[in-house]
Amino acid sequence: MSSSSSQRYDKLKEAPPPGAPGATEEIELNIDHSLLNTGEDGLDSNEWRRRLSEFGRNELEEKTKSKWTILLGHFTGPMPCMIWTAIFIEALIQDWPNFWVLLVLQVVNGLVGFHEDSKAGDAVAALKASLKPEAQVKRDGKWTKTSAAELVPGDRVALNAGANVPADCKVCEGLPIDIDQAALTGESLPVTFYPGDIAKMGSTVVRGEIDAIVASTGSNTFFGKTAAMIQSVDEIPHFQVILLSVTKFLLAVSMVLVGICLVFLLSNGEGFLAALAFCVVLLVASIPIAMQVVCTTTMALGSRKLAEQKAIVARLSSIEQLASMNMLCSDKTGTLTLNKMVLQEVFSYVNGVSSNDILVLAALAAKWKEPAKDALDTLVLNAIDLEPLDAYEQLDYIPFDPSKKRTESTLLDPQKKKFSVMKGAPNIVLGFCSNKSEIEESFEAQVDNFANRGIRCLAVARKYDGADGHTMMGLLTFLDPPRPDTKETIERAKDRGVGVKMITGDHSAIAKETCRTLGLGDNICLPSNLPDYDIKQELPLTLGDEYGEQCENCDGFAQVYPEHKFIIVEALRQRGWACGMTGDGVNDAPALKKADVGIAVQGATDAARAAADLILTAPGLSVIIDAITISRSIFQRMKNYVIYRVACTIQLLSFFFIAVIFLHPRRYFKPLGSDYDPPPYFNLPVVALVVITILNDGTIISIAYDHVIPSSRPERWNLPVVFSVACWLGLVAVASSMLLLHWGLEAQDPDGFFRNVMGLEDISYEEVMTMLYLKISLSDFFTVFAARTQGHFWERKPGQLLFIAAVFATMSSTALSMHWPFGKMASLNSYLAILTWMYCIIWFLIQDYLKVVLYKALYHHDVDGIRTEAEACEKLASENSLPNRVARLEVSMEEMKRLLATTPEALAAAASK
Repeated sequence: MSSSSSQRYDKLKEAPPPGAPGATEEIELNIDHSLLNTGEDGLDSNEWRRRLSEFGRNELEEKTKSKWTILLGHFTGPMPCMIWTAIFIEALIQDWPNFWVLLVLQVVNGLVGFHEDSKAGDAVAALKASLKPEAQVKRDGKWTKTSAAELVPGDRVALNAGANVPADCKVCEGLPIDIDQAALTGESLPVTFYPGDIAKMGSTVVRGEIDAIVASTGSNTFFGKTAAMIQSVDEIPHFQVILLSVTKFLLAVSMVLVGICLVFLLSNGEGFLAALAFCVVLLVASIPIAMQVVCTTTMALGSRKLAEQKAIVARLSSIEQLASMNMLCSDKTGTLTLNKMVLQEVFSYVNGVSSNDILVLAALAAKWKEPAKDALDTLVLNAIDLEPLDAYEQLDYIPFDPSKKRTESTLLDPQKKKFSVMKGAPNIVLGFCSNKSEIEESFEAQVDNFANRGIRCLAVARKYDGADGHTMMGLLTFLDPPRPDTKETIERAKDRGVGVKMITGDHSAIAKETCRTLGLGDNICLPSNLPDYDIKQELPLTLGDEYGEQCENCDGFAQVYPEHKFIIVEALRQRGWACGMTGDGVNDAPALKKADVGIAVQGATDAARAAADLILTAPGLSVIIDAITISRSIFQRMKNYVIYRVACTIQLLSFFFIAVIFLHPRRYFKPLGSDYDPPPYFNLPVVALVVITILNDGTIISIAYDHVIPSSRPERWNLPVVFSVACWLGLVAVASSMLLLHWGLEAQDPDGFFRNVMGLEDISYEEVMTMLYLKISLSDFFTVFAARTQGHFWERKPGQLLFIAAVFATMSSTALSMHWPFGKMASLNSYLAILTWMYCIIWFLIQDYLKVVLYKALYHHDVDGIRTEAEACEKLASENSLPNRVARLEVSMEEMKRLLATTPEALAAAASK
């Protein structure tokens, strides 16, 4: 076997992810080597105490906010302050019903937000809880067991099989040891550590024992830096940013219009407190104080559906971000793959020796009567029936030695013939074989090919007593294969407009083979071109400009550290991608926290689950596709609610602004010589506005159960379109309300519409107020049905519960208008109530038609990319339609037929090219 092939295989076998021996250390772990010159007796107690005082305990630093500070923050924002003002004024004028309604809404909003934020420290808490093992440490010449939190740089500790590495430790002189770093780096198999290598805290010794000197503790360790990266992520959830934008928009409009109304009322002789009370209640009725509750309820109900699909929502706001996700960065080991080695092909180098014969020989080179000692023995012993092996007698057994890279067994066969079996690294075993010269070329080519594809090999050789050397019997190949549903899941993700990239700590050859198998492409990049990340500083905002294109063009990354995953996710986010990240290990936790949607897969570590937004309880990624579909449905319900709520605000504010400023009841009554002296301006009693708010906002929670059709593309908050449609719907409703008010106020005029056209008798001013109360209440809820579709309202039936809630709210408003119990307004007779209903239905049809016209105009001008998105959805739906799928299959079949008809010589020539 040539040296190049041997080196390539050794590199694959012994060059695990960064952080393992032989890999380039790309992260500064701040190791002061002058502290590592500890003698055989360890540190003395005085030096230990001095270093403990200097370096601190072997624990994570934790940034915390008191619960009271977090709670107070939810009662001091722009909207809470506005509501507190309203509550104070209501108490001042002793309007206790309104006082209690506003106070309850304020408390509910604050507690909901506090409950979400109280989970923010879970990731660090889980990591900190992981730092509580004990360690065997030698001080003053004596070995003692002590808390790992008391270790200091320079301490001499014992690393034994089965024990966790308590800190970053430099391995002392002695035999190599094998350490499982899967939770840190994603490496599938244990890694061999030699003297001088740095074993990292959080990993586990699986074979061997040796002394080591503590190099770094606490936050200076590889593990501690991972925790620090999690703590460095302190971002406002995207959904909260959207709600804040909507609230600021409505607050700005409300403050301007209500301020003008207040000045007008005061200038027309209205008492200060009475005018202020009316304006404050109008302001509160127009501000979406229940928006947080409605949206949270919608997401909470959606989280139950996700839980039924084996996806637990850790943070409700992540549902909105999951619907927007258009890039999924996935860890490999345990997520895309099974996280266990599976036997692939078995190759024989001796005529007449079958694959099963080679597996039997491999099993004989192990302690088959005892539990398997490692993953490879488990693989071999599970591949065959072990009962026939009892016919052999094992005389001697040499266990695996990392320095020798082989294991060997001496046996007697059933005929009492003595022989030995060796299995191990191909280049090592081949060196013991007498038939090396005969098979070296083909053997080298085969191992070289597998190494390039990331497939690991195990050679098996046999030697009978008296023979000159071993005979190479065969080659076992094994791989951590993709999960059975992974490829289909990736295709389904792409069908829904979500790109997929693989990010792993494993070797590039293995990553490339996995990507090839899954159809992800083979452009695998190494993190050598990515910048170093100082966890004590903010990531630069230029990261996306400098490295984003490189990240976009790669199909995946291999041999990455946790901070590389962190940087890749942030670079993609700065390029405008809504980024999801899946993972299961401690090494994934920072990126899970940084991503828009962090997804911890089944079997994830506590740190990964605590950092994640979504926790999968079923294996693989297939559940994510169901979660995406559900989240997009939830997103549409929330967007429909926001459109509805903004439209209602515009209707309420604009109506009272115009009515107070321009439609004065006295101008209608005085010219007709009426003895009745109406107020100088039109308004509704405060209690009527409160009833509208309670009835409509209370029942609109049912929108969480509305029937929607999830989008085939990632969703996004297209706020220019949302505000345009909402304002349009609101202004149409305002126009209808103003017209009804005008007709109602001129009802005493014989030439007025109601008398002249409708034939109505005299209508009192109090009845006009009640009619407007009923009209506004009905228009509000009818707007829900206009807001929920881009086409006509009948194109998609509403959810049953939403329809029932609409019936309840509108019937309740009608009943109250016909039997008004609160004074200041008069009850309507059945004729006026029916007339108001007919009027509202006619205007609802007009409103719905004008909405369709507006959407057509928005599409025509491609406002904020609305037409581009729709065309992309149509294109994607067309590509995934059954006829197109069949057509692509037919093309593939024709290509297969052409290849089958090609001569072997032509195929060989093509392969060589």
